[in-house]
Amino acid sequence: MTKKSKAAPKKADTKATSDGKASTGKASGAAKADAAHLSTTNNALVDHAYLSESEFGTVAETLQRNLATTISLYLKFKKYHWDIRGRFFRDLHLAYDEFIEEIFPGIDEQAERLVALGGSPIAAPSDIERFSTVKVPTETVRDARTQVADLVADLTRVGKGYRDDSQTVDDANDPATADMYNGYAATIDKIRWMLQAIMDDDRMN
Repeated sequence: MTKKSKAAPKKADTKATSDGKASTGKASGAAKADAAHLSTTNNALVDHAYLSESEFGTVAETLQRNLATTISLYLKFKKYHWDIRGRFFRDLHLAYDEFIEEIFPGIDEQAERLVALGGSPIAAPSDIERFSTVKVPTETVRDARTQVADLVADLTRVGKGYRDDSQTVDDANDPATADMYNGYAATIDKIRWMLQAIMDDDRMN
């Protein structure tokens, strides 16, 4: 009695995407951003527009990092908005929400810019924490000067990051994202200036 031969294993789906490259099953790259080669429904026309793979990788890294940073900055302002106590409670409680209104639109704008370029934005809390340059406090901070000094340090770093990233993405053939970053840098600089002005009040010592 002859043995039946085993059926050969099915080959993985290698259907090419709209740019002619083989598709894969998940977003790839160091920033988990590349969604242009997924073998999923409604993904055939996703590509990196006018960017090369290398250029997209450079731009995507900055967008993922700045998206995570903006989300973290939003959460940090809200945390301090809730925790503030003392003489400057009302001033800072209201000011923090005003600053949030200025930075909040950048969350969706940066995420959608990444999607428009064939990327996939991060959303999981663990990824946001990993990519962000701003640390959201887990402890309760009541003191006004401590809060404001911490935020000024963050905004100094974030503003410089946007200016550096503007040059980086411009060099990677993406002047549109560079323009976005220049606008965010101006907003961050303005908020930083306002918080520094508050710190000049002797009553905060």
